[in-house]
Amino acid sequence: MSTPEPLHLNRRRFVGSAAITIAAAQLGVFSCAPKSSSERGPTMAQTMTGTTAIRPFPRLSVPETELVDLRRRVNATRWPTRELVADDTQGVQLATMQALARYWGTDYDWRKCEAKLNALPQFVTEIDGQAIHFIYVRSKNENALPLIITHGWPGSYIEQTKVIDLLVNPTAHGGDATDAFDVVIPSIPGYGYSPEPTTLGWDPVRIAKAWVVLMERLGYKQFVAQGGDWGAAVTQQLALLAPAQVMGIHSNMPGTVPANVLAAATSGGSAPAGL
Repeated sequence: MSTPEPLHLNRRRFVGSAAITIAAAQLGVFSCAPKSSSERGPTMAQTMTGTTAIRPFPRLSVPETELVDLRRRVNATRWPTRELVADDTQGVQLATMQALARYWGTDYDWRKCEAKLNALPQFVTEIDGQAIHFIYVRSKNENALPLIITHGWPGSYIEQTKVIDLLVNPTAHGGDATDAFDVVIPSIPGYGYSPEPTTLGWDPVRIAKAWVVLMERLGYKQFVAQGGDWGAAVTQQLALLAPAQVMGIHSNMPGTVPANVLAAATSGGSAPAGL
């Protein structure tokens, strides 16, 4: 009987074997050969000019007056009547919402969160007329695999910050150096510190095209991608739009839509019979 493989599979083998991974079949992309610095992305000293410039994002410093006003408005919430049941069949329990509001309006410390975010290397660049904010953390491992992570709705890039050091510095967490990633975490337009678009059409396809440009701008010819919720839709489009660049994807919300359902949904027609 063969010995089962350990659960902590090498990251390249995991990406290559995952059922939800889409890769260009003709590319020998899972090589462990060392990369040049240009393939690993620019250093802090490297710059660009014009609209392609990658600029440091300003340190976060929300005015205290805005925080005071927010707490005041949260604490002044006018609550509805209590639900008639002891479960959540009528929605979130009023007591749960009130406890959350008390924490948000009294105990939550935005400055602590702000300090954590300011400790991360954040940047902004313009792509397709849109300012794109992103975190970019390079591993010290020269063979690190470039990874772009896309958040979901109604979340933000903050949700992914807890995994950065695990991915960038795996040896500090009991992992292997060969499991290291260079991590790019952009904010979808209209989320976090990517301002809301001034034009229509920022659907998953357009966002995915922007992410390809972003990774190229950082110097990466090939990379892998991860996403969940709305980020899963963007990540799937990345694989479809750029198979030569996208070595593989991981989605925590994979899904397919039957062709007849998709056609009806996109054309505004009636739902297929039996749906």
